[in-house]
Amino acid sequence: MALTHILVVRDIERVRRWYVNVLGAEVYREYGGSSVVLRFAGAWLLLVTGAGPTPDKPTVTFAVSTDATLVNHAFTIRVPDCQAAYETLKARGATFLTPPFDRGSEVRCFFRDPDGHLYEISEARPR
Repeated sequence: MALTHILVVRDIERVRRWYVNVLGAEVYREYGGSSVVLRFAGAWLLLVTGAGPTPDKPTVTFAVSTDATLVNHAFTIRVPDCQAAYETLKARGATFLTPPFDRGSEVRCFFRDPDGHLYEISEARPR
């Protein structure tokens, strides 16, 4: 079994480039300009464009969030060195909410993909 996380995006080509160039994801498969399957950090990401209900999900609409201040899910990437990961991702074009913040047992910071999906990079420190 494998878990795939679906992200609804506005511009699939722009977001695909961001995931490949900034995060280093690998394109596994593309489907006619409306979806892209990526491999990233041992997980699968499925980027899809928004769409209305279908016969198998008659009451569900896939849509990009319109309020970036509200988060109903986020991703955490565990890294051995948060500051180094921050510098690398920033140089590749990631825009961070703040620089790494030292919380004692953890150093972390947050950034968003082009459609506002929230990511955290986190370095756990021994207690």
